Amino acid sequence: MDHSTYAAIWFFLWGLLWAVYFATDGFDLGVGMMLPFLGETEEDKRAMLKSVGPLWDGNEVWLIAAGGVTFAAFPRVYAVMFSSLYLPLMLILFGLIIRGVSFEFREKLDGAGWKKLWDACQFTGSLLPALLLGVAFANIFAGVPIDGDGAFHGTILTLLTPYGLLGGIFFILMFLLHGSLWLCAHTEGELLARSARTATILWPVTVLAFAAFAALSFFATNLFANFLAHPLLLAVPALGAAAAVSAMFCLKKEFYWRAWFSSGLFIICVTFFGIIGLFPDLFPSNMSPEFSISTANGSSSLLTLKIMLGVALFFVPIVILYQAWAYRLFSKPGPSGEEGY
Repeated sequence: MDHSTYAAIWFFLWGLLWAVYFATDGFDLGVGMMLPFLGETEEDKRAMLKSVGPLWDGNEVWLIAAGGVTFAAFPRVYAVMFSSLYLPLMLILFGLIIRGVSFEFREKLDGAGWKKLWDACQFTGSLLPALLLGVAFANIFAGVPIDGDGAFHGTILTLLTPYGLLGGIFFILMFLLHGSLWLCAHTEGELLARSARTATILWPVTVLAFAAFAALSFFATNLFANFLAHPLLLAVPALGAAAAVSAMFCLKKEFYWRAWFSSGLFIICVTFFGIIGLFPDLFPSNMSPEFSISTANGSSSLLTLKIMLGVALFFVPIVILYQAWAYRLFSKPGPSGEEGY
């Protein structure tokens, strides 16, 4: 295989890492955003946190992997992306840090004020990544004002377009739905009932938000070009639509694990809708197409891509098997008890 083939393989592996991260960390971000509102009692809040407590840090492995692959396989993209989206990425990092700290510090003291403080940190640390990841990827889809040298011509306000904000809102809703379905599969009693009602409300709102985002994408981006040129690729959004319908069907039938799995598949398909639409660009420029960074001008050497592929084929299955074991181990719902997770 030549360099362009390896670059294309890594482009889709890069997209897969982001898709898996959104599908895994998305539900615990959703749970964190719902903590102050869905958890009516201290026992409810402990049950919510215990449902994600053993898994949230492992889910972020996929974020680290996506960032690492960007650096190693597409170093120019890494450099330009982190300079162009510096403030949003730093705010995402800040959110992830205070969220992680809140898991550990919440149970250190028993005071109501202390717990409210860390519940607010959990909420903020979950909301910021969800919102800003949506804003960041919406801007990548639409194109970012970079010149031929990769210099960013704009400010944080440049990124907060109606399309970018809609992307952020959609990500929030998508993760809230995913998180509420996770709680349906991992809680009992009144908390389970409230989680199911919340998911029932969120489902049509999320679907409408995606429909609006896709419709606006038709005018604000070039994401549909590859789908129009290769109609067979429409199987991906079709699968996403089927997954969304399946999530609601399984929710109504109280097949909560299947509903959560369908929601995860919907997230993966939504991500690949954008990834397929981007190809071969990784970081488009809206100043001029020739300034865009693609697999042709943004990837590492052939030798580097070959070595990375060999390493990935060895280690990624190990990570998948470990996470599958962890999910199975902590799959059963239960009462909160008195201790933290």
